[in-house]
Amino acid sequence: MTMPADLETDAARLRKAMTKALADNGALADPAWKEVVQAVPRHRFVPGFYLPADGRDRQGLTVWEPVTAELDYSRWLTATYSDTTLITQFDGIEPDWKQPAVRHGGAPTSSSTLPSLVVRMWTDAEVTEGHTVLEIGTGTGYSTALACERLGSADVTSIEVDGRRLEQAASALYACGYTPTLAAADGLYGYWPEAQFDRIVAACSFRAVPPTLLAQTRPGGKILLTLSGWLYGYARALLTVGADGTAEGPLLGGTVSFMSARTHAAPAFGNPAHWAAGLTDRPRTTPHSPERINAATEEAFHLRFLAQSAVPDAQMTTVGEVVHLIDVVTGSAATLTPHGGGWQVREGGPVKLWERIERVLDAYDVAGRPGPETFTLHVCDGGQHLWHPQLPGLPLARP
Repeated sequence: MTMPADLETDAARLRKAMTKALADNGALADPAWKEVVQAVPRHRFVPGFYLPADGRDRQGLTVWEPVTAELDYSRWLTATYSDTTLITQFDGIEPDWKQPAVRHGGAPTSSSTLPSLVVRMWTDAEVTEGHTVLEIGTGTGYSTALACERLGSADVTSIEVDGRRLEQAASALYACGYTPTLAAADGLYGYWPEAQFDRIVAACSFRAVPPTLLAQTRPGGKILLTLSGWLYGYARALLTVGADGTAEGPLLGGTVSFMSARTHAAPAFGNPAHWAAGLTDRPRTTPHSPERINAATEEAFHLRFLAQSAVPDAQMTTVGEVVHLIDVVTGSAATLTPHGGGWQVREGGPVKLWERIERVLDAYDVAGRPGPETFTLHVCDGGQHLWHPQLPGLPLARP
């Protein structure tokens, strides 16, 4: 299909409407970022993406429908200029957008993040003219283009672990007149050739702050990144780097999540039934329901991150009504089973996984259920710890 002659006109109209909607919702409080969003053509960076179908398949998997201008011009352009994250890749496999296929399930590994969040990241990192920035996770290149539009291409470096993804992003950026420094590199190690930076902003999540990023940030500079883990708890941290190479800063509010850096992805843990069969402890009643950390609420989102800090190597899965906690590093496991209106827990292995989580939940309740903004993250040679005046220090996973 040949693109309609009025594509750029249609795109400009929808981009203007999206910009107004974002401004009305408070996402573009800074007039400079409003001008940037109005100027950058997002459709140039997403020739194709996936949207979820209304229902699941017979196996209960999400059905992902490919969307391109050739398949459905109106749906493609309307979705592009909505405040929506557009999934562009699953399982590290680059789609053929000339002949895309419907997908059933799969793990998203690349996307074009919703515009309001992209601007929020740059804003929360306090990025402004004159700063040199490192973006970790080029993705489609749309976020990179916004930074170039605001700062100028010469002050923007963006790295992407997926070489094919970077190649497509580079083509789109250069076609739009943006010429940042681009490199295929693992964000875990930053990018030494362009260091040091005034700001580092990660569009992926890490289990802990990579020490290399501190070394590549100028004293007084800031790092904004999302911390995550194998329980899929998330928190964003804004760190200020000191002259001594240490860093500290607050957690930020909200329920923001990013895909994990590929080297920090959770390992496969096998069959939960095999782990459950090896539990030796007698069952006991627990005062805390697992729903406290896995419910679809903002508090549970926050609590899952705190729980994860107590058991950084644990993973959680539910089979039927039974919740399994599995730690492939230590060989520990636990199960939580509904019983008499409450829950029973059985544990085994050197680490009492649920007992550690119970301690965090108890301390959290005693402290008055403090929000993420009341926590500070400290990063130094001795490790990485969350600190709260009414809670014991919580160590993060090893970087």
